[in-house]
Amino acid sequence: METENSPINIITDGTVIKGDIIASGDFRLDGKLEGNIQLNGKLVIGDSGVVNGNVLCQNANIIGTVNGNLSVKELLSLHSSARVRGDILINKLSIEPGATFSGKCRMIDEVRAQHEEQAAAEEQPQAEE
Repeated sequence: METENSPINIITDGTVIKGDIIASGDFRLDGKLEGNIQLNGKLVIGDSGVVNGNVLCQNANIIGTVNGNLSVKELLSLHSSARVRGDILINKLSIEPGATFSGKCRMIDEVRAQHEEQAAAEEQPQAEE
C-alpha cells in the first residue's frame, strides 16, 4: 500500500522571515514570521513560533503565538500554550485549557448561511411605488 508524502516546510527557532509565505504542502514554524501565510496543507506553529500577520490554511495546530486573523477550512487546535490575538473563522475548533484567545470567532457554515440570506434578500424584486 503506497501513501502520498506531502512536503513539509520547517522554519526553525532563531529564524525571522519578513514577507508573505504561500505554500502547497504542510508547514511548521518555530521561528518568527512578519507577514501573512497561506497554505493548502496543515500549519503547525511550535511553542517558539510567532506569526505577526494573517493565516489561511486547511488545518492548524497552534502551540505558539498568532497576532492576526486565522481562517482555517477544517480543524483549528489551540494547545494549552497557544496565544491568539485576532479573529477566527473556522469549521471545527479545539481549545485546550490554558490557551488564550482574544477576538471574534465565527463558524464557516454560519458565515455561508448569512451570505446566502443576504443574496436571497437582494434578489427579491423591490416593491414599486
